[in-house]
Amino acid sequence: MQVLNEHDFKALVDNHPRAIMLSTPEARIAYVNRMFHAVTGYQAEEVLGRAPSVLSSGLHSPEFYQSMWRSLNDSGRWEGLIWNRRKNGEHYPQWLTIYPVDYNGQRLFAGVFMDVGELTAGNERLASLAYYDPLTELPNRSLFQEFLKARVSQRRSGRQCFAVLYIDLDFFKSVNDLHGHDCGDRVLQQAAACIQSVLRKGDVIARLSGDEFAAIVELEQESELPAVCQRMNGIFQAPVVVDQREYFLSASVGAAVFPWHGKTATDLLQNADRAMYTAKLAGRACYRIYSEIEGEQGQHQQRLSEALIASLKVAPEEFSVVYQPQYDLTTGAMVGLEALLRWQHPELGAVSPADFVPVAEQRGQIHELTEQLLRQILADLERYQPGVGNGRCLAINISARQIADGRLEPLLEPFFAKIRAAGWLPEIELTETHLMNLSRRCLDKLQAFCDSGIKVAIDDFGTGYSSLAYLHTLPVNVLKIDRQFVQRLGPDCRDSRIVSAILAIAEALDMEVVAEGIETEIQRSRLRELNCHRGQGYLMARPLPLAELMPV
Repeated sequence: MQVLNEHDFKALVDNHPRAIMLSTPEARIAYVNRMFHAVTGYQAEEVLGRAPSVLSSGLHSPEFYQSMWRSLNDSGRWEGLIWNRRKNGEHYPQWLTIYPVDYNGQRLFAGVFMDVGELTAGNERLASLAYYDPLTELPNRSLFQEFLKARVSQRRSGRQCFAVLYIDLDFFKSVNDLHGHDCGDRVLQQAAACIQSVLRKGDVIARLSGDEFAAIVELEQESELPAVCQRMNGIFQAPVVVDQREYFLSASVGAAVFPWHGKTATDLLQNADRAMYTAKLAGRACYRIYSEIEGEQGQHQQRLSEALIASLKVAPEEFSVVYQPQYDLTTGAMVGLEALLRWQHPELGAVSPADFVPVAEQRGQIHELTEQLLRQILADLERYQPGVGNGRCLAINISARQIADGRLEPLLEPFFAKIRAAGWLPEIELTETHLMNLSRRCLDKLQAFCDSGIKVAIDDFGTGYSSLAYLHTLPVNVLKIDRQFVQRLGPDCRDSRIVSAILAIAEALDMEVVAEGIETEIQRSRLRELNCHRGQGYLMARPLPLAELMPV
């Protein structure tokens, strides 16, 4: 058998369609082919004898390369996506295969690679999808985390500070819902281009999932960060244009700075995510830089959310309902009950509704919470004879977010039918601030409730910003005066005038009024003088289990 001579070997390597680099076990480049120059920009004489790290992008962590060498030692081969740097400083993704070769009695390592950023790449590009998002052609979550680990390692060596941005597109789901996923994909591509336009050369951007993006932003000093975040918010003030149609989005942006907001890649990304969530809560279309206090609050909310999900699924016995009686302020007769859900967790203890209800609203668990409330009410009523309600109101609190949820009506209709059969008049309460933001379609649903004999109440009235013109159009039967106005009733006539004004508004609009939080005899007497219809509060009765309020 004829042995391949050096001339034939070089001819074979030089004419190979992919870039090839041969290096010695001492990590020195021994040979490169012609395609090496085409891909990297380096001539052979510029790299021969140098370490292969001359091509390194600096975007991978030491652990990445350690894993590569372990694979070479264990299986004699490594293959995968790696980011390297051309001679002109440009970073690019390459699909690299490394394996050992023996030539003229010498052990060498052959690196065969190609630029998978080119759209004409074949199977290697398909394989690279494990690291690369095919829609936006950006690094995906796993590759971004690899870059972030490497950047943390570099910073430990003394490079300037950097920030991690977590970017979530607000209202993107409505684009998919209204226009379809094909349109949504094109909008995402344009949004990714908008985000890229804000960043500078050397910054790294990735698509993490869905409409969430992340970036590593180089900073000379931390004070530069607000301007970067403002530009990111500002780029979406103009519409995203796809197929000559305008789509209006905004971005909630969270930022975390190394090393003050995290010393590991995991902590930085997690804290940037928490800051983004804070921006969402602040009203969207804004940015927030990570705050340790807000981060602790976010962690507490996350723990609360996880515990709530688990309890709703596997421990419904942790929930119970208490009932706050409402009284006719003229006769003193009990005329209704407000049902209030309570949660006793084995580790967290008694969790206040003021804590777990907002978490359930924000994290999409409010429907399941309402289901639990209604199940518990029906279980409580089973002990009583039909007609026990005797025409009194039974009020439940509904989140305004549920009005647009198609699951709400199928849940409420059988519930209302059962409590009516027990002699109760159903009433639903919504807070004023949320009620003011309902769409016309949601208001029509509320009107349908009213038309079917279900009372609709505005809870915490006086704390929102409803105009009289808007209030006149709402399908509402009852105003509940917020406790802060009731608690100030006393010798100061100014506070009495506020309550008197609310009562006058209700009378003009033919609405009933309930005063919340009555705690003193002075407050009750003043409300009677002002002709307030109903009242509830600790002075008359605290929220109690139904069996204690109405013995069987």
